[in-house]
Amino acid sequence: MTDRFGLVAVELAEHSARLLGWRPGEFWDATPAELATALGLNRKTLATGIDRAALNQLMEHDNDADRR
Repeated sequence: MTDRFGLVAVELAEHSARLLGWRPGEFWDATPAELATALGLNRKTLATGIDRAALNQLMEHDNDADRR
């Protein structure tokens, strides 16, 4: 397992626990498609992406420079 995969997996497991009430076993037993469906994501939503204004807003909200 790469460091990047591990970090993303932990984040997704945390989101699944908080938003869906899933325990670790339920998270690891779910397929990526099941997780996406449970979170209300679908191909149409994912394919549309975001516009520049939304990206700028996310970048301002999650500015790592402020945390250093």
